[in-house]
Amino acid sequence: MSIKHLARTAALLAATSLTVSLGLAGTAFAQAIDDAPATGALQVWIGGAEGEKLPAFLADFEKANPELDIQVTQIPSDQFDAKLLTAIAAGTVPDLVRVYSQSQASLMATGAFAAVPDGLVNPDDFFPGAYGTNVKGGVAYGVPMDAYATFFQYRKDLAEKAGLSAPKTWDEMKTFAKAMQAQGATWGLGMDIGYDIYNAQGLNEYVHQNGGSFINADQTQWTINSAENIAALEYWGSFFTEGLASPDGPKFLDTVPWFTTNEIAGKDIGPWFEQWLVDANGRDWVDQNLGTAIMPAGPAGSFSALGSGSLAVLKDGKNQTAAWKLVRYWSQPATQVAWYREFGSLPAVKAAWDDPAIAGNALLNAEREALLTAVDIPQVPTWNQVGTYLGQQMELVARGQATAKQVLDDVQSFAESAGVGN
Repeated sequence: MSIKHLARTAALLAATSLTVSLGLAGTAFAQAIDDAPATGALQVWIGGAEGEKLPAFLADFEKANPELDIQVTQIPSDQFDAKLLTAIAAGTVPDLVRVYSQSQASLMATGAFAAVPDGLVNPDDFFPGAYGTNVKGGVAYGVPMDAYATFFQYRKDLAEKAGLSAPKTWDEMKTFAKAMQAQGATWGLGMDIGYDIYNAQGLNEYVHQNGGSFINADQTQWTINSAENIAALEYWGSFFTEGLASPDGPKFLDTVPWFTTNEIAGKDIGPWFEQWLVDANGRDWVDQNLGTAIMPAGPAGSFSALGSGSLAVLKDGKNQTAAWKLVRYWSQPATQVAWYREFGSLPAVKAAWDDPAIAGNALLNAEREALLTAVDIPQVPTWNQVGTYLGQQMELVARGQATAKQVLDDVQSFAESAGVGN
């Protein structure tokens, strides 16, 4: 898993106004998708480094569909959303795009995407959170391409010296952090701060662990300053105020050196972290020192932050049929495993995880378990504004400059003024 998944730039604030002006006129794609070979030109837009690998990866699909010409356009990740919104407004869209859960609400609210045809895929084949990001009003407008969840990764060697296993509850997390400091770690844990919207995405885990949510069930009303959420932010902030985590780091790209040199002994982070450590320290070091576990459970259980990307078909695209056939091909376990081998992105299809390429890595067992309950950010167009503001204000709690209630009351007012964008 690459940094690209967390480095996606939040959709431009202008996206919300464009979303409203374009409206929500969406209709289902009624035509059944048959099993005949795909034909014609198929335009695919994809952001980031995946675009470099995708043309060669799809050679087998083109071979099986000899009258199909796949045209892949690679767009820089920080430009993708703006370019797609411009294309939607102009009516000059590609057939198939890859969208990310962090910004897809603003894109899908345009009404420009076709509903997934009945019978194309089985929703139960996917991790529930990953598939659920695409469902609006009971209708799916995309199919997961890949998925990941954050999970707890820690210095196994230090924990063994302390006679501890991975923490399983909120209370045990505090005990663990203190014990790691007793073993020589400068900070018991590394906690996310300074990433704006991604701080808020991380807090979303603790909120759900405490039985809360940033938004109500039908995503029509913000519930940011609920009692459950205030208590979750107080718990998060206590690691800083009690000296168990630093409000000054590590920054995202500093996590590996901090973890390697005992600056921190544990971190809530995604599955790419293992390979980063292998690249920095070698396989033997990782085997000896890295442990993984699901996130410690709060009163409501263990929940992690979900990250996912989906394939979506544009209603105004010229070759919807071929696009859906490629989506169906991508949803096969064998294709998902092959993409994991090629690019490192983890499958969104549960059966793919039984392949030895993934099942043979014991460090990913916690990732698989975490994906079953991973929670997504609120899928509303204004989350980018609200989440960014929340992430910025969280630092006040970490530095003891405001209480959790003061911060969340303030963010609740901000969110109510922004609305939900639907």
